[in-house]
Amino acid sequence: MRISELAARSGVPLATVKYYLREGLLMPGHATSATQARYDDEHVRRLGLIRALAGQGLPLDKIKAVVALAENPDEDLFVTLGKAVMALPPYVDNPPDADYPRTRALLERLGQLYDPKFTAVAQLEAALAALDSAGLTMSDRRIDVYGEHIREIADLDVDLLPTSTRQETVEAAVLGTALYEPVLAAMRRLAHQHRAARIFAAAADADQTGSTEPARNTEPARNPQEIQ
Repeated sequence: MRISELAARSGVPLATVKYYLREGLLMPGHATSATQARYDDEHVRRLGLIRALAGQGLPLDKIKAVVALAENPDEDLFVTLGKAVMALPPYVDNPPDADYPRTRALLERLGQLYDPKFTAVAQLEAALAALDSAGLTMSDRRIDVYGEHIREIADLDVDLLPTSTRQETVEAAVLGTALYEPVLAAMRRLAHQHRAARIFAAAADADQTGSTEPARNTEPARNPQEIQ
């Protein structure tokens, strides 16, 4: 297909496609003359990857890093996936000799791998420090419940990764992390809404009807600091 067709199929403006070509984010087309080139489904796929990452707010240099890893993955796929996750926000400092005591203690409780070089360790440490600053806590109960269900989600995500090529695996892992995390956050908020409606709306209805019966709540009492 011609470059104009590539732009139409991908939904990316022609000027942006040309910019990606100049910046090396999009691989060159197959030359048919000195001034013409043809493009194929791989170019459409690459534009889809770039567009999805840009839509999540990734800066150009981070998108370039993901594209480079997808094109030339390390022999060790585990290492490649770790490097790819480093390109995703939130961005935090992760010195090679750093230790993260909050995260280490949390992962030890869950029996999970603690690797301070993996960028998500520094990300979690920053998140836990923010909780501390706000006077909130990660109670053992919250850690255990979060950990159990997050591992189930992670098991599913990894099991569903395509494995026909390393490039496909890396692209799917990065896109899955970038695009499914907002889904998880939104579903969590909607679950909060659903649960709160059952508890607080029932109490409001009781107040309006003048009922002397307390709203029934079978949930165990919780520390207010644990409620987000």
